Amino acid sequence: MTIIGPDRTGLVESVARVVAAHGGNWLESRMSRLGGEFAGILRIELPVEKRQALIDGLQTLQGRGLTVVIRPGDPSAAPVPGRLARLEIVGHDRPGIVQQITRALADAGVNVEEFSSEVVSAPMSGETLFKAVARLQLPTGGNDAALKANLEKIADDLLVDVSFAEVSA
Repeated sequence: MTIIGPDRTGLVESVARVVAAHGGNWLESRMSRLGGEFAGILRIELPVEKRQALIDGLQTLQGRGLTVVIRPGDPSAAPVPGRLARLEIVGHDRPGIVQQITRALADAGVNVEEFSSEVVSAPMSGETLFKAVARLQLPTGGNDAALKANLEKIADDLLVDVSFAEVSA
């Protein structure tokens, strides 16, 4: 399910309470506050016969400003084979950094599993810096050397530093 709404204390607890009250098991989630809004995706497991009751319970949260979108999972979906990598980007902020980097990743068949970014003040100069970290799923049989060379070329063009390395699962 996906949840989004104005950030407030107790928001996650209110979702967890409804899930637990209906016999759901919280399997995994990614949640964050950004710009005064709170958003998250989570995966839960519960008996099929309790599904509608859970949906009805979650609908009560919408009356308190929380949007909840529920989508049944596909139990037959298998993990995608491949290797994991970490990508870090740091440099002067400018439009187009994310688009150019993600275009190179998509062209190489790389799946972006997690991506977080921020704009901060540089410690000494106060200039605006763009920072991003991504967890990537590299395709089996992919050309890592070509991908790395392409990322380095883009980094040179954008005047940013890019660090790319395979990591263990």
